[in-house]
Amino acid sequence: MTTSPRWRSVLTLIQLNGLVPIRAQPLYLVNLLASPLSFLFFITIASQGRLLNYGVAGGMILTMLSVGTGLQSDLTHYRHDLKFQDVIVASPVTAPVYLIGMALSEFVYSLPGMAVFLGLWVTMGWANPASAVVLFGALVLVWAFASTLGFTLATYFEDVRETFMFSPLISLGLSVLPPVYYPLAALPGWAQVVARFSPTTYAAELVQSAVGLAPLDATTQLFAWLALFGFTGGLLALSAVRARWREP
Repeated sequence: MTTSPRWRSVLTLIQLNGLVPIRAQPLYLVNLLASPLSFLFFITIASQGRLLNYGVAGGMILTMLSVGTGLQSDLTHYRHDLKFQDVIVASPVTAPVYLIGMALSEFVYSLPGMAVFLGLWVTMGWANPASAVVLFGALVLVWAFASTLGFTLATYFEDVRETFMFSPLISLGLSVLPPVYYPLAALPGWAQVVARFSPTTYAAELVQSAVGLAPLDATTQLFAWLALFGFTGGLLALSAVRARWREP
């Protein structure tokens, strides 16, 4: 395929899985915001407002994470219920193009929800070029990691109901236990070590530092970026080798 057909394929997938669902059923957008806003509400109430800022920062990360991991349900549905992946495999569209198109469709689908948190981000007085660059970079890497994870898992699921079992586990391991909605220092020492095995820990650290909640020195920031890139790149490499693009 030439460059132009690749992009036409990507744009078609964005429309199919991103724009059409928004027009057909806007309530999906409410569902997307349900978890991040629920965490924000309970964190704010439990801390009597002290962790509101952390909740806003964490809500943006959780939204990107939910968008990416939610891809597993859509891809499993397309693969088994609609046999759509069989059509894609038989076409000139390659696996990377399919992944990029579907991941971007979820990203576009999330934009109205992200607008809510970006509005809070501006209201908090965090809107400046430096924090915007960090926020954008961290959120894109979380989205890329989560989308790759969702895509890889979807190639192994035999029924869409299996995603209902794994989604809560992924959410628990990547957004509840890691310090996404609170500072890493709030955890005991051993738990901080465990949290380092989650890429969202580093994304949260970078975002929290960028908005002045928990500043990091230059060395720690560099390590956080390297770790976040490492997790994402490592999963992409693993997906290229282990994802089941064709039915066995």
